Amino acid sequence: MSHGGDREDEVRRMLDGPHPQVPADLARRAAERGSGMLRRRLFARRLMLLVACAAVVAFTVWAMAAHPWQVPPAETTPSQGW
Repeated sequence: MSHGGDREDEVRRMLDGPHPQVPADLARRAAERGSGMLRRRLFARRLMLLVACAAVVAFTVWAMAAHPWQVPPAETTPSQGW
C-alpha cells in the first residue's frame, strides 16, 4: 500500500486552508528587482564583449610586431669541412 493517498490528503488540506495575505507592493518590488537583475546582466555582457574585443586587438598588435608565423633565424651556421 502506498502512502501517496496520505500525502495527497495533506496537500489538499493545506491548499483548502486560509491563504496568507500578499503584500500590496509585491508586484512593484518584483518588477524593480527584475529590472535591476536585467541591468546587471546587460552590464556584465557588455563588459565581457569589451574584454574580448580588447584581447583580440592586443593579440593582433602582438602578432603584427612579433611575426610568430616566421621561422626564426638559425643561431649556428653549418660547418664547411664536410
